[in-house]
Amino acid sequence: MLLPSLAILSGLLLLVWSADRFVAGASATAQHFSVPPLLVGMLIVGFGTSAPEMVVSVLAASQGNPGLALGNAWGSNIVNMALILGITALIAPILVRSVILRKELPILMAVTALSALLVWDGVLSRLDAAVLLLVFGTLVTWSIVEARAGGGDTLATETATELQAHAMPLRRALLWLGMGLLLLVSSSRLLVWGAVSIAQSLGVSDLIIGLTVVAIGTSLPELASCVAAARKGEHDIALGNVLGSGLFNTLAVVGLAGVIAPMDIGTDVLTRDLPMMAGLTVLLFAMGWGFRGPGRINRLEALVLLALYVGYTGWLLASMTPGA
Repeated sequence: MLLPSLAILSGLLLLVWSADRFVAGASATAQHFSVPPLLVGMLIVGFGTSAPEMVVSVLAASQGNPGLALGNAWGSNIVNMALILGITALIAPILVRSVILRKELPILMAVTALSALLVWDGVLSRLDAAVLLLVFGTLVTWSIVEARAGGGDTLATETATELQAHAMPLRRALLWLGMGLLLLVSSSRLLVWGAVSIAQSLGVSDLIIGLTVVAIGTSLPELASCVAAARKGEHDIALGNVLGSGLFNTLAVVGLAGVIAPMDIGTDVLTRDLPMMAGLTVLLFAMGWGFRGPGRINRLEALVLLALYVGYTGWLLASMTPGA
């Protein structure tokens, strides 16, 4: 197991670094082509931070490991909403001021409900996956329309500030974009091989590996960007990273994996992982919507999120024991 463990470790390190370079290159390139900052914040950053999940899940599905693909996508959502937002809000409570993000909160709930409806029969077919991709395409169109109309939104202001602070020449931006994408693919192949090898050696399902080690690893770019944004007072960027990643993971990542390899959805997924993801989505809506003013995720709520993640992880580990 030494070689697979080293593959996972080196794959995760390369994945985190290449994802950061990919996001930086993509954002700077978009700025050179006069893409509105709000569209960068809503779409390009969301795509970039979900690129690890997308590449890992597509590779896993194409290699006959759909459980790893699904576990990575949904596990990353759980990690993002519970662990990453919990850590971020514990460091600096998150104030939700963006009108756009207030619109994305119920959209994420609706998308999660749609996913549950599609897989409730125990199968994610190619038709189900195509529906997810169609909804994703609709949301991309909506993002473009909102970006053109909502230039004064706080998310646009914070994103524009970040773009100016990390401006780079077009040639360098394209270099980071291409190099980041190349390393994303190669490090993901290394990570998938290591994860599948360890799962087979331990006799556990690739779904469990996807929900734990791989999900945490592919979510590290979100953790770094969320903590950095929160410490700068850029609260909407911090929450926007999680919401954007959640939409990408649920629709594009699962949709692409399902188109490549339709998969059976186990009972444990329907009774454990899906309810956890759905419950966190509802909880995030309740915290972030702000029924009596701006939404806010305070430190007490951060501790609740972290406690939920610890409990869920314990549940996963218990399911790995013989006879569980």
